[in-house]
Amino acid sequence: MKRRAALAAGALAVAGVLTGCAFGGGGGTSSSQEPSAEGPVTLTFQSLAFQDTTIAATKEIVDSWNKDHPDITVKLQQGSWDNVHDQLVTQFQGGTAPDIIHDESADIAGFANQGYLADLKPYLSDDVVNAVSKDVWSTVTAQDGSVVAAPTLMQTYVVFANTDAFAAAGVPLPDGKELSWDDFQALAKKLTADGKYGIGWGLKSPTATVMNLALGFGGTFFDNNGGSSTIHVGDAELEVPKRINEMTYSDKSIDPVSLTQSGSDVLPGFFDGSYAMYVGGNYVAQQLTESAPKGFHWAVLPPLAGSEGTMQAANPQTMSVAAESKHVKQAAEFIDYFMNPTNQAKLAEGDWLIPASAPAREQVAKDTEGKNGWSAMLASGESLTAAPFQSAANYPQWKDQYATPSLQKFLANNISADDLKKQLTDGWAAVGG
Repeated sequence: MKRRAALAAGALAVAGVLTGCAFGGGGGTSSSQEPSAEGPVTLTFQSLAFQDTTIAATKEIVDSWNKDHPDITVKLQQGSWDNVHDQLVTQFQGGTAPDIIHDESADIAGFANQGYLADLKPYLSDDVVNAVSKDVWSTVTAQDGSVVAAPTLMQTYVVFANTDAFAAAGVPLPDGKELSWDDFQALAKKLTADGKYGIGWGLKSPTATVMNLALGFGGTFFDNNGGSSTIHVGDAELEVPKRINEMTYSDKSIDPVSLTQSGSDVLPGFFDGSYAMYVGGNYVAQQLTESAPKGFHWAVLPPLAGSEGTMQAANPQTMSVAAESKHVKQAAEFIDYFMNPTNQAKLAEGDWLIPASAPAREQVAKDTEGKNGWSAMLASGESLTAAPFQSAANYPQWKDQYATPSLQKFLANNISADDLKKQLTDGWAAVGG
């Protein structure tokens, strides 16, 4: 479809560079189990895993690799999602970057453009390449055709439901393949009563949520032409924040206080029945299983659908190799191992995220039998596609300095939609977009 083609063209490079079975014939089966011709090698791997289950799964994968590859030892070092961009800037500039880098596709475009990330294309096996869709590969492919990362796990934004609250209100749980925004808004109204809100939505940091869900209305925010990105903020881009604003201040079905909180801050209200629905990343399911009080019953509703469907941005977590590494080949071979379906399924189940690898998704579906929301969460990943903001080199700076504070003001009802449009547009000009 024209819409899908336009979105995919906004990735780090067009998906068309990914032809044939393995990036135009490159890539083969990893052979790192053979002794290294260079002698023993030690690689550093900066992991951003933060949930206990995923930290354990990551360590298990590294330990397994080290056992099978005595001449190529991987040493874990812990990073944080909170400051990974600034930390990598410092590391790259100081020549101290780890060999293997954990990040996300929306954050690496600038590093790729500056030549800090190695091309993995010659090293990734056919099995790994063919397991991931071209749309997702395009999010980690540079303009020159180099593949600067391997995509691992993906997040979608989903609606969690307190099933007891639905039952008490006499409102049936929606079923089907998707949930329209109109029906979502109507549900929230029905579930708002007696001092309780239909929705609690932690939007202290709203930009990623808005950028992702905007795709369901055809909102792309950016047009990419060669190496430059031009911003445009029209009706489609403003649809999601406008709807959230309307549901908060006209319908009064979203708790306005929740919009100023983080997702974790809103969870207690979801648990105690203050909110019948909670919107957040699908990884929140892990927190529900660990932290929900005894007797709390929840479900994941069908994916939210706008006028253009259930599309969200494929902004996968990524594994890259620093171009300055003295052992690019060995680091890439570890990433190829890290990407096998068993490992990806193990990580996905620990983080409650969607594997970029189709065989890994099949493994997750088999392992979980679709229970505890997994069926709906895996379905929410079917419409993931590349989005233009992922290749906008100055996106991280624009997001932090302009988009987030502007959206916060709009969601607090302190500025108009026209003000929001101007601030987003002027902000992009200010960062040299």
